[in-house]
Amino acid sequence: MADSTTPPAASPPAGAGAAPGAAGPAAIDPRKVIRSPAYLSALILAAILGIPISAIAYGFLALVSKIQQYLFTDLPTSVTGGPAPAWWPLPWLLLCGLLTGLTIRYLPGNCGHSPAFGFQTGGAPPTGKELVGVFLAALTTLSLGAVLGPEAPLIAIGGGLAALVVRLVRSDAPPMAVTIMASAGSFAAISTLLGSPLLGAFLIMEAAGIGGATLSLVALPGLLASGIGALIFVGLDNLTGLGTFSLSLGTVPPDSGPTVATLCWAIVMGAVGALLAWVIRSGALSLRPLVHTNRVLVTGALGLLVGAAAMVYQLITGHSFTQVLFSGQDAMPELVSNAAQYSVGALIVLIVAKAFAYSLSLSAFRGGPVFPSMFIGAALGIAASGLPGMTLAPAIAMGIGAMCASMLRLPMTSTLLAVLLLGSDGLSVTPQVVIAVAVAFVVTFVLPEPGPRRPAALAAPVGAPKA
Repeated sequence: MADSTTPPAASPPAGAGAAPGAAGPAAIDPRKVIRSPAYLSALILAAILGIPISAIAYGFLALVSKIQQYLFTDLPTSVTGGPAPAWWPLPWLLLCGLLTGLTIRYLPGNCGHSPAFGFQTGGAPPTGKELVGVFLAALTTLSLGAVLGPEAPLIAIGGGLAALVVRLVRSDAPPMAVTIMASAGSFAAISTLLGSPLLGAFLIMEAAGIGGATLSLVALPGLLASGIGALIFVGLDNLTGLGTFSLSLGTVPPDSGPTVATLCWAIVMGAVGALLAWVIRSGALSLRPLVHTNRVLVTGALGLLVGAAAMVYQLITGHSFTQVLFSGQDAMPELVSNAAQYSVGALIVLIVAKAFAYSLSLSAFRGGPVFPSMFIGAALGIAASGLPGMTLAPAIAMGIGAMCASMLRLPMTSTLLAVLLLGSDGLSVTPQVVIAVAVAFVVTFVLPEPGPRRPAALAAPVGAPKA
């Protein structure tokens, strides 16, 4: 188990077991593998598994949405006869911390990767017992208000379920087969979460560092499962009306194209995004040793602080505390659509409150880092859109790209997230986004590594606490 203050070592890709390229690219003949009956069977199995895994992912997202809606909208309306008062998040975030802490402390495994170390897809997929912990820790984290996204738990759940099926069907399945099917399960689980099956697949592959011959072998079953999963998400939405749970901004004022001013501002946005991300990650990593002194009580206290940040935001600005809580996936389209209704002061308070709650959540809870970083980037862009020579569309895209590049350390995925999210305006803002992402990525690695320093030569002690 990784030490409480040191990120885990680099590990195999996409929720899979042994790295598929571990034997070296020369050991893999993709044409021979693709023509083999075993690989063709894997394609068929990937398509079949894409159906139940994407349905389970859809059900998980629907359950999270229903719990959020009931606890933070329907219940306060029933109790108070009106909108939720500013103090409403406090008890639920305390409960969120206590339940998540208990789950991580007492259930088998680590209940997923710690998001404080960024977006990770390495390591063996969760076993059957560990899947229970991943599911419950993510459910309490996401449903009760902590500031993390669903992508990392869904990837772990999808990969774990697929690997479990492979091992049940064939107990002596080779590591490559488990790798491919676990990756396919992960692809299916987030098939439409980021707005496109291709974007979710790209996120997993870039984070895992899959390339060369391995890329084609792993990607093909994954893309097939992801495409099937996207159809299942759409079909379940049509049947249930619960929603697509797909990231979408809606309408953004059109942009005429890059200008010298916006290209210059892209440099500034990249640097600001990197600095803000460094502060967020430093806070999260610095808190982790404290979390490990008493997982349950400290996580409960951190949850209470997250609730307090949301309460203070509503009291200061008059806007709902829900913009500070949760992943930001649902709140971001509303924020962008109503950008004109937010003063620069309110946006600064929102950015500070969200960043503070995000940092606390990264330190102790379970979830993914993608959506909160996108929300903060969008708010940063809206706040900067009034600068001379700046307009709303490129400002939002640059903010999202810079924050994602710094928090995820995945420049290609960060660029695609920002560009594709703006739909028809994506092409016109691509040059500014590329500059902002490049600057943010470089500045991130120029800045000192965040968190407590520890000699790299020291190994994690035996019996180290859960990450």
